[in-house]
Amino acid sequence: MYEAIVFYAFGAILVVSGALVVTARNPVHGVLFLVLSFFTAAAIWLLLRAEFLAIALVVVYVGAVMVLFLFVVMMLDINLERVRQGFWRNLPLAAVVGGIMVAEMVAILLRARFAENVQPLPPGYSNTKAIGRVLYTDYAYAFEIAAVLLLVAIVSAIALTLRKRKDTRAQDVSEQLRARPAERVRLVSIPAERDS
Repeated sequence: MYEAIVFYAFGAILVVSGALVVTARNPVHGVLFLVLSFFTAAAIWLLLRAEFLAIALVVVYVGAVMVLFLFVVMMLDINLERVRQGFWRNLPLAAVVGGIMVAEMVAILLRARFAENVQPLPPGYSNTKAIGRVLYTDYAYAFEIAAVLLLVAIVSAIALTLRKRKDTRAQDVSEQLRARPAERVRLVSIPAERDS
């Protein structure tokens, strides 16, 4: 009963935070709600005893969201001073999001005390091994397609942000290799001056 209540509570938080990601007008608020939705999804994975997926979701996606946010700030040339000025204005929302994350983790930790009918896993069971077996056998083609799409996304992001600066000089290696010492150094003979 406890697991069902926690699952539906986390599911409701996930749906609401996902909707707020799309509808938030302030990009900082949108990113905070996105972090909350990822964290809630990780808590649901913990309820399903998939610890590796939960940790990977937090480490990869929450970290990637911050990198994505920085990428957007650099791409759009948002004035960072204005973003810093809104820190205190955004602090209450960030505190609420952080409080919800802490409450979710407390609920997960209390599961062991209040949950009924929790079946122990067999000895030597590893959910990472089970995920790897399914991922690389049943879903191998989908995994490879996702890898290619991520590679294309990385190359596209680099191509979009690559800018040529006019104040820098580029080296031409072929011109440097064609250079001869006689062309580069010129000996000048200057007659010596005599004091009169």
